[in-house]
Amino acid sequence: MKILIADDDELIVNLIKQNLALEGYETISAYDGEEAIEKVKKHIPDLIILDIMMPKKDGYQVCRQIKETGIPIVMLTAKTDISDKLIGLELGADDYIVKPFESRELIARIKAIFRRLEKLQANHKFAAAESQAKGQTCLQVLEDSRRVTIDTDEVKLTPKEYDLLLLLYKNPDRVFPRDEILDRVWGYDYFGDTRTVDIHVQRLRKKLGQEGELIETVFAIGYRFKGRENEAKK
Repeated sequence: MKILIADDDELIVNLIKQNLALEGYETISAYDGEEAIEKVKKHIPDLIILDIMMPKKDGYQVCRQIKETGIPIVMLTAKTDISDKLIGLELGADDYIVKPFESRELIARIKAIFRRLEKLQANHKFAAAESQAKGQTCLQVLEDSRRVTIDTDEVKLTPKEYDLLLLLYKNPDRVFPRDEILDRVWGYDYFGDTRTVDIHVQRLRKKLGQEGELIETVFAIGYRFKGRENEAKK
């Protein structure tokens, strides 16, 4: 598991890094809000430890910008007021820990979040296995409401993640080169590169769990959606 630590206090970052390394976690560091957002885009961590009081962008602003990625967030702050905790949780944080803190408590909370995610993924895999045994997919893309569900659970996607999935889902077995995906999803006037497509596919696969395996990489070309006689539902 890869964990991003975003805090402007280098001593705290190093302390957390040392303790996470002892537990076998890979770590990435950021020392202000803007750097944290860039590191999220570049590395797609499995969890973020996010301090509130940071320069350039505070933790609340970072949380607003990255919450749609679905990456779990543990807010880390010296603020003890209950309203500050509620703001962080309402913005999408999964947990909240107050400085000074015991490293063992932070590790325990991180492990608890990962256990919840593993349980959720296991449930999705079980449901997917049952559906596959029946020759069906439990993934549904609902065009009218721009929603995606796996069984009865809704999967939260960003607008671009949804548009990318819809393009592939409606054209099963067709191979889309990265350049074409970039043009059709982001538009001809977009100045980004094809790495944007790869990052969004990684995020989609992670959010879709077992069903993410339906998005196949075609070496040196692009991506395709494995056909299962499914059409976008209206």
